[in-house]
Amino acid sequence: MIIRSAEFIKSGLKPGHFPEPALPEIAFAGRSNVGKSSLINTLLRRKALVRTSRRPGQTRTLNFFSINDTFMLVDLPGYGFSRASKEVMESYQKSIVGYLKSRVNLALVVLLLDIRRIPSQEDQAFFKLIRLCGLGYLMVLTKTDTLGRGSWKKAWKEIHTVLEDPAGDPIFFSAKTGQGREEIWAGIEGRLNSQPDILNTI
Repeated sequence: MIIRSAEFIKSGLKPGHFPEPALPEIAFAGRSNVGKSSLINTLLRRKALVRTSRRPGQTRTLNFFSINDTFMLVDLPGYGFSRASKEVMESYQKSIVGYLKSRVNLALVVLLLDIRRIPSQEDQAFFKLIRLCGLGYLMVLTKTDTLGRGSWKKAWKEIHTVLEDPAGDPIFFSAKTGQGREEIWAGIEGRLNSQPDILNTI
């Protein structure tokens, strides 16, 4: 995909703070520190459109970005470990669940998992939520540059088992090498093209 424009629109934790559902949305989700912000910057070929940090839990709102004025990318707060208080984390969770269940223009969820780690209880619960909501998803295994290529299939087999047979194959991604960038865009474009009438239901 050719990125002609990528613009931050707004952020928020409540539906009233979100943009009007005028464009299809692609949401990015994953455990804190899985590499969501780095992945989005890599996809858009921007160095710092989305803020990155070595400290988990730095994305604290749902952040909306307009791409080519034709669809939105949505960076969701990371779930799992965070330096935020319990009350704040519960607020994040409530906002994310509400967004997934009610956002009528949500076309796809890109779920990021660290290839080095067995899915946590939070990962498993989030994946079940996606399926219960009947949402289309694309699974991306991040930080593949930290493992030899020969270990990727073994890691995926273990993740696949814990998640109870998710459909389709994952995309192996590295922000450092760009591995998987084109495959992710292909998945996103395929979903957008398969749902041209998504906004007619609004």
